[in-house]
Amino acid sequence: MHTIKHILARYTHFIWSVLEPLGSWGILVVAFMDSGAIGIPLDPVVAGYVYAHPVKIWLYVFMAAVGSALGSLIPYGIGRAGGELLLLKHVDRGRFERLRDRFENQEFFAMMVPAMLPPPTPFKLFLLAAGVFEMRPALFMLAIFVGRVVRFLILGFLVVRFGPGIVNLVTAVMARHLVWVLVGFLALIGMFIYEFKFRRTRANRKAPEEATQKFNS
Repeated sequence: MHTIKHILARYTHFIWSVLEPLGSWGILVVAFMDSGAIGIPLDPVVAGYVYAHPVKIWLYVFMAAVGSALGSLIPYGIGRAGGELLLLKHVDRGRFERLRDRFENQEFFAMMVPAMLPPPTPFKLFLLAAGVFEMRPALFMLAIFVGRVVRFLILGFLVVRFGPGIVNLVTAVMARHLVWVLVGFLALIGMFIYEFKFRRTRANRKAPEEATQKFNS
């Protein structure tokens, strides 16, 4: 155990020695690599930067979100080129159908919600699915950017309040209660969609009524 901790400590020191001269660009590079190919733990990097310079939280969040959105184009392109057969190598037919239904009904939220969630959410699986189901690239990148901004803002404010150790706590909670966390997020998204559609429907009904009243008067 002592040897493992020593190795991790040296690895962390090496990563920071590389990233520190890059400043905020280091976050963008790590975020790009994390989403694009190499699974680098991004949350501890963002937490470290925010803890060291809390006043730059907005800059770090922005750079992490941009890097994630750009890097995500790599698995997205792979999914688009590989088609359904590529995705079926990673999921069974039932899950494939559920993913397709999500992207057909609410493709923005189908991509934004996974982008908001920390590990162990299978984020790259959703990136491949977005390519397979031919989600529009601009909307794809916007969904990831918005989701990542929400995620890293929450993480950043928690780090400022409780310190960088909050990263391990959040990861542990996600690992043990992933299903309930997903249910909570989906419920919030469902409430948002319902409220948006309800207001729009009510506005559409109200407009003709007001026009009729003005005409009669």
